[in-house]
Amino acid sequence: MRLHKDNENGQALVEFALVAPLLFLILFGIVQFGIAFMHSIALTDAVRAGARQAAVSRTANDPVTATDNAVVGAASDLNSSTLSSRITVSTPGGWTSGASVTVTATYPYSINILGIVVASGDLHSATTERIE
Repeated sequence: MRLHKDNENGQALVEFALVAPLLFLILFGIVQFGIAFMHSIALTDAVRAGARQAAVSRTANDPVTATDNAVVGAASDLNSSTLSSRITVSTPGGWTSGASVTVTATYPYSINILGIVVASGDLHSATTERIE
């Protein structure tokens, strides 16, 4: 019986088993970051839509509620119950034509990899428009 010392059967499997956890960890991190980035873009777009609604709602019965509804309606990818309590509408010059309105919103994010929270905080977005 002859033994082969140069037998490399299974070597690639062992190497993959050693490297795979790190590759999957990086992959999960990329996915979680992508989700947080998607939420950031959705929040920015929703605040922009809300500011536009506020700019044309000067004569509405309740322009702040109309603005809040526009922000929540435009943020279909975000949890509306979490977002609705974090929207502020400010009009330093009042609801007069030519004054400015600023719509600000925050939304929580958390980047967790395999149940371990790597980063968390709030995403912020603000848009200012002139009231028509």
